[in-house]
This record gives sequence, structure tokens and C-alpha cells, in this order.
Amino acid sequence: MALTKITGEGVGAVDSLGDAITIDSSNNVGIGTGSPSVVLDTRLGTTTGKVAEFHNSVGYGIGFTVESDGGVNTINSEGNQALAFATNGASNERMRIDASGQIMMHKSSLGVTTAGHEFRNTGVAIHSVNNNTCMELVRFGGTGRLQEFYSTSTLVGNISTNGSSTSYNTSSDYRLKENVVADWDATTRLKQLNPVRFNFIADPDTVVDGFLAHEAQAVVPESVTGTHDEVDADGNPVYQGIDQSKLVPLLVKTIQELEARITALENV
Repeated sequence: MALTKITGEGVGAVDSLGDAITIDSSNNVGIGTGSPSVVLDTRLGTTTGKVAEFHNSVGYGIGFTVESDGGVNTINSEGNQALAFATNGASNERMRIDASGQIMMHKSSLGVTTAGHEFRNTGVAIHSVNNNTCMELVRFGGTGRLQEFYSTSTLVGNISTNGSSTSYNTSSDYRLKENVVADWDATTRLKQLNPVRFNFIADPDTVVDGFLAHEAQAVVPESVTGTHDEVDADGNPVYQGIDQSKLVPLLVKTIQELEARITALENV
């Protein structure tokens, strides 16, 4: 096909050759350039602005644009519309960014009971699956950390592996601590704990051993999160949780105290 040019006189912005649209012999189309290098080559003529706009029959503001500010290129959905990505047909949606910036993969709406992934604009990430592994963390190369946990910019814990087992670590370096004492009464405190047997309401057929969170909180406050009988603004329960590993120091100290008493009695 011979070189075809449509001049931009009276049309709008044109390139330095005075050409608005060019179709070359390879059927490359140039808009704003007389020498298109690919099938569709659009040039702004400036370093910033909209490269392209696409609108539906409703009119301007319903569609999307491709823009450049000279450093960042942006695909923008206009009219408070979601931006979706599909493969093998528009009906096979794979990812969606809604108007508020929330990202969904393999789903088109938020909801924890629908399989897929959500990255919400609050910073929350949700991975949902039906009767299978919800998330996998894989480390190649043996010993090291799988995941790290930060409070703002301070590292407070991690999950690590040595290649054959997993460790769940909370910060415990001596350089983070002060006022360290070892002379305290563990046995008296331990006897204040109230181990019980129970079943969860959601699982009536399974009986387990444990504690009531608010009772354990009175003895080992750091083992429990939340407030006894707390509710949210709508009156819904905000449930307490317990980290039973926080009870281990009390158990170990009590065993040491009992061992000392047994040894003393044996030496009488």
C-alpha cells in the first residue's frame, strides 16, 4: 500500500510534517507522526497529556484513557467505572480494579465466600478458597524467613524455616529488654489459672482443653488480646483471643520452683 497522509489543517494537533494520520506501506497507522514504527503509533507531540481516549455511546467521560506525564504512563477508567482485564473473551474476567482502587483477582466483587484474591484499599489482603489450601509460602534455598511482621517500621516477628520445619518467632533479643528479673513467684500465679474443657458453639462435637480468655487475662495479661465483653458500634461482639504460648514461661518457672521444693524435701 502506498504511503497515505491526511493533513491536519483545521483538524488539530499535527506532527512536524503537518500530518495528522499516516498509513504506510506496511499498514502501520501513525497518529501525530509521519513515520509509524508499529501497527498503531500515537505521538503526543508533548511530554505529558492523553495519548488516547475511548468512549462508549453514552458520551464523554464513560470509557478509559491512556495518559503520560513524561515519567508514568497511566490507563485510567473514567466515569467512576471499574477497570477489568480478561483473557480469551471479555466474559472471562481475570482481574478487576474497582472505582475505589480495590483489586480483585478471579472475582468481580468483594466477598470472603467467593474464591479468589482481594487487595482492599484499607491495606487488607484476603485470599479465599473452597476446601483447599488458602495460601502457600514457598522459600527456595533452605534456611531463612518465609514472612516478616512489622509494627510500622519495627520488625516484631517472623515465620522462618530451616528446610524441614517451621518456626513462629516473636521478638525476644535481650537488647530489646530492660528490668530483667528471675526472682518471682510463679506457683502462686499458676494456681490462679483455670483450665477447662469445652466445645466451640460452631463445632459442638469437638471437646477441647483450654482457658476462658478473660480469666487467663487476669493472670497473664500478655497472653490475651481484646477486652472482656467488648462490642462494636453496632452492638456486635468483638471476641477476645488467646496466645497460649505466652503461658509457657509461667509453666517453666513453676516446674523449676516445684523441682527445688522436691529436692529440698529429698535432702531432709
